Amino acid sequence: MRRTTSYLMIAALFLAAVGVLSAQDSGKARVLALETAWNEAEAHRDVNALAVLISPTFAYTDVDGSFMNKQQFLASIRASHDTQIVNEGVNAESYGDVIVVTGSYREQGTENGKSYTRRGRFTDTWVGKDGQWLCVASQETLIAH
Repeated sequence: MRRTTSYLMIAALFLAAVGVLSAQDSGKARVLALETAWNEAEAHRDVNALAVLISPTFAYTDVDGSFMNKQQFLASIRASHDTQIVNEGVNAESYGDVIVVTGSYREQGTENGKSYTRRGRFTDTWVGKDGQWLCVASQETLIAH
């Protein structure tokens, strides 16, 4: 009887752990999809779509080291000339209700009438609350050619 109870407890703990891992994987998959949506919104200068993805207290560190809040960041996107942004080598790590996404990106666009291609690395921090994931902080660093 005692051995059966132990097996049942182990089975219950295993199923609970699988449920937590499945929820974490589901959160990671959702956030990675939101990262792709972010790139599309940014490439099309769709600040309304982007505004839904970032928290009211969003903090952004740009490639030149400057800080921006949500309103400043959205204004910078409105004025940008990026035409394509692609993430590469993306990794998401879950810490409960927080997911940290790291990776590199390649963006193309035009500036002052000239085409450009930039490569960089990024770290985005997402927080899950009430079934919604919002990016609370983002940082980018250019990779020298």
